[in-house]
Amino acid sequence: MIDYYSMSAAEAEAALPALAELVIDAVDSGASIGFLPPLAEADALVYWRDVVVAVRDGSRILLVAAEAGVIQGSVQLGLEKRANGQHRCEAMKLFVHRRARRRGIARELMAEAESAARAAGCTLMLMDTRKGGEADQLCQKLGYEAYGEVPGYARSGNGELHTTVFYYRKLG
Repeated sequence: MIDYYSMSAAEAEAALPALAELVIDAVDSGASIGFLPPLAEADALVYWRDVVVAVRDGSRILLVAAEAGVIQGSVQLGLEKRANGQHRCEAMKLFVHRRARRRGIARELMAEAESAARAAGCTLMLMDTRKGGEADQLCQKLGYEAYGEVPGYARSGNGELHTTVFYYRKLG
């Protein structure tokens, strides 16, 4: 059984090795999440420490999927703290470990993200992803609306530049 929950900063700090392993697996398997392979463990830990700081200061919500205590996936919500944007948030860094893919975990993480967004007072959620990838297909299946594309926005591990699609969804 998969458990979905929000991690506090202290919980995330305690789970740094598992979170680092999760992001390394995502990068090694070609996920377009801002890193290029090979991602060193030290760099993955630096990244997650920054996430812990953001969770602690209230600008980020970290949601995870775990099975028997093992983290299988995660997604983050970036919360806008400025007054004119507190109604919106951004789903960021959605990934599921290769060992747990094809089980609906990404879809459920996005449902949890939308629920957390609503609880935080957000009525608009944004997300971006590589065009044609699995996350792109997921956004479409979940009813997100594409509002633009930027050719050559992100670089893959082999150096190829890819188009990124930007999505939004009104949470109402």
